[in-house]
Amino acid sequence: MRTTIEISDKHRSILLALTAQKGLRGYYGIIEEALDYYIEGQSKTAEKKRKILKMEKTWNVEETEEIRSNLAELRKNWKQL
Repeated sequence: MRTTIEISDKHRSILLALTAQKGLRGYYGIIEEALDYYIEGQSKTAEKKRKILKMEKTWNVEETEEIRSNLAELRKNWKQL
């Protein structure tokens, strides 16, 4: 599908340099690669968020206090190093 996008002069210059390096005649390949990379990254981020939210309230009160205590001890020791 053809479309038009607005890009800055800086981005256009970089795209021109990249297409020349790769021996390409247009930006299509580079833009497609960038979009794929961005979409994949967003998908991974969304999955991580889902997993973290799913873990919410999985520790009981005793486990939570133990973890907090351990973290406080680690922080105290870290500062001494």
